[in-house]
Amino acid sequence: MGEEKLTVARIKKFGENFEISIDPNTALQYKLGEITDLREVLLADNIFSDARKGLIVPSETLAKAFHTTDTAKIADIILHHGEIQISAEHRSLERDQRRKRLIELIHTRAIDAKTGLPHPSNRIDAALDEAKIHLDNHKSVEEQFDEVISQLRPIIPLKIEQKKLTITVPSQFAGKCQQLIRDNSKIVTEDWMQDGGWKVVVEIPAGFSIEFIEKLNSLTHGDVVVNE
Repeated sequence: MGEEKLTVARIKKFGENFEISIDPNTALQYKLGEITDLREVLLADNIFSDARKGLIVPSETLAKAFHTTDTAKIADIILHHGEIQISAEHRSLERDQRRKRLIELIHTRAIDAKTGLPHPSNRIDAALDEAKIHLDNHKSVEEQFDEVISQLRPIIPLKIEQKKLTITVPSQFAGKCQQLIRDNSKIVTEDWMQDGGWKVVVEIPAGFSIEFIEKLNSLTHGDVVVNE
């Protein structure tokens, strides 16, 4: 890949620059939660101070800024909380895909409060325009879902059916699963077990339960227990 075509994601901490070299298409999919494997995103297994010049950040600097030297963990932070240097074309594509994802979430998680049926996607799309909804690029679509629903309710009747799940995560996956669970559900109770595992009771939109459980299984390689 030529230098002029190199795409990077970057974040600044303590005045230092941290960059990763990425594929812009899969980086967008990763941010949206459509893929979970960072190997599909990263073009190099390093954290750079300047990716175009190939300047690698020393381990001690990484440890100071991120409290870890694990490239995957740091790359995940940069992708979710940093800035992706992409072309205007890719930025437009990202906006379109985030909106498409939002419409899909509303269609699957919410129902028409009057009929009990899902709203058609084109009706949701028109309501988003009428409500002048603009998504925050620095937050996931899931994180903004509740706020969007509250803005749409004066325009179309929406109802969210909730489902309660009890999730038991083994200790080796507890850290990895926390962000997914906290970002996508309302935690009712949580308990850290003696073996380091995490047991948590959550409420989620009923229409999201299958996708949510699939994501948990993907992160834990199926080693998670979920009970309704």
